[in-house]
Amino acid sequence: MLLTGSLKSLLPHALRRVIRCNRLSISNTSGMAEGYKQANVVILHKSLADDFEKFCRANKGPLPLLYRSKPGDWKCPSLGSDSDIRTDCLQYRLYENGACTGSLKSLKEYTEQLKDMVTFYLGCSFSFEKALQNAGIAVRNVEQKCNVSMYKTAVPCYSVSTFCCNLVVTMRPIPANKLEAAVLATAELEESHGAPVHMGNPGLLGIQDLSKPDYGDPVHLHADDIPVFWACGVTGVEAIINCRSPLAFTHSPGCMFITDLKNDDVTVGSSGEVPQVHCISQDPLHYSIVSAEAAQKIKTLESLIGIDPGDRGIIHLHHQDELLKSCLSISHARSVLITTGFPTNFTYEPPEENDGPPGAFAIAAMLQALEKDVAIVTDQRALNLNKKIMEEAIQLGILKRPIPLLSYQKESRDSALMFLCKNGNRGRPRFDHLIAIERAGMAADGNYYNARKVNIKHLVDPIDELFLAAKTIPGVATTGVGDGGNELGMGKVKDAVKKYIKNGDVIACDVEADFTIVAGVSNWGGYAIACALYILSTCDIHDRYLRKAVGFPQLSKKMVWLSALPSVTKEEKLLKTLVQHGVRSGKTASLEMEVDGLPFYNTHSLMIEKLL
Repeated sequence: MLLTGSLKSLLPHALRRVIRCNRLSISNTSGMAEGYKQANVVILHKSLADDFEKFCRANKGPLPLLYRSKPGDWKCPSLGSDSDIRTDCLQYRLYENGACTGSLKSLKEYTEQLKDMVTFYLGCSFSFEKALQNAGIAVRNVEQKCNVSMYKTAVPCYSVSTFCCNLVVTMRPIPANKLEAAVLATAELEESHGAPVHMGNPGLLGIQDLSKPDYGDPVHLHADDIPVFWACGVTGVEAIINCRSPLAFTHSPGCMFITDLKNDDVTVGSSGEVPQVHCISQDPLHYSIVSAEAAQKIKTLESLIGIDPGDRGIIHLHHQDELLKSCLSISHARSVLITTGFPTNFTYEPPEENDGPPGAFAIAAMLQALEKDVAIVTDQRALNLNKKIMEEAIQLGILKRPIPLLSYQKESRDSALMFLCKNGNRGRPRFDHLIAIERAGMAADGNYYNARKVNIKHLVDPIDELFLAAKTIPGVATTGVGDGGNELGMGKVKDAVKKYIKNGDVIACDVEADFTIVAGVSNWGGYAIACALYILSTCDIHDRYLRKAVGFPQLSKKMVWLSALPSVTKEEKLLKTLVQHGVRSGKTASLEMEVDGLPFYNTHSLMIEKLL
């Protein structure tokens, strides 16, 4: 009997020969034949082969196809010179009508049936373990001498004919300071599942308990480890189960076919993009991935909107990369709630200013194009005004369809929770992300102030309570967009507001958002969010991460997204609409083509052109 230690350096053809002779005392092939590629195996009737190949092509992350045999061909010369798929896996599973009816050491007794069957060889994550080690990352399952943990998820694969199932993933604990290194080490190894599909809380994938894997062994996490999940070829096993084929075979999870291909011979991705990792949530813990190129474009947007045309001192309020992190979080959201409305012109009717609504509609338009649910919450007294403006925005082509308009009043202690969650249940939030843009924010004394220290509390509904309640709901993030420090969400920078902004000691908003986007004019922040979401949607690396490497890239929708972006023409028409409805400039109360005392032409129009 061979010892496992000697197997790491054994050449694949020799290892296959040993496996063929049933001389091994190991339960999986992780760490075996180091530096060589391993493969998942699915064997099914030739009548199903074409559809299964389409299923693999449609779900390349979990099912990267290395080779498809002809019916009755159990050799695979391109992967192994002397291979015989009937004997060269450590262990097999037999499936009859979707049920696993046995484990086998050899398939030779089924030679007659195999003459009408096709073998699929699919990439395996064991192949990238050496790449992780070369990057200085310990592979915990190898350290702990156990199989990798594999889990069924709640993520549906792209279905083809009778092949439909949810994604299966492997989990490897990765130290928090090595996350980006792990992504870089695996991203280009597309035939070995490529980059991770999730990093952080397993519940976001529908995995309830890491200590109870569906396949493989539990792997112990160290204190500073983050669970990182890669798409897994055992997804093919789940597809076979759901297909209910009369007869099928697979490798036993973890007992792979070992090829003669070296890992450095693997076909790598051709994108040339370098991935970056960003933490977008602490509760639940969640990281996202974006290309360095896309991230830099978004950082440029943040710099553009960060100028201070009013010379108010907002440069001191900036937190770097808030736009990027906010938009990464929004891109993961399914449902977004937007609020706007700052009744600074309290002596006029309506008292609203025209900074805020255009930015809110720009965000909403992009969210609609991205097929996310979106709603707007504003003051009860302003609902009719907002309804009229929205109707005209649809006629102008700014919005594709109406957006639900909501109002919020505090009627009980749990009103905010009942508004945000179904039946007040924190486990069932209606919205994943809340965005406030140029929305009056509550100061430390409970009042609401405009920039001139005038208390306008009588005109403002307590929508701040929704942002405070969101802090208590796991998975619900918040963003505040402002240009003076007295807007909802600016509590994150309140110390700087009090120090550097005129009247800041009184007017500073006390309510924090998770992400604070500071702009010279708040509308610019809305335009930048719309542009950043477009950039993320057209980023291949981020798109793959969002869809968990199943299905097809979404770039066919690029023209829809492009048409949803703000433009000088759209914003000019919307500002004229606001003027017609008596919505004035915040700084001057003027009913001219200006926002915050700055002319639309040659100021706001130029900013829009720069952002695009």
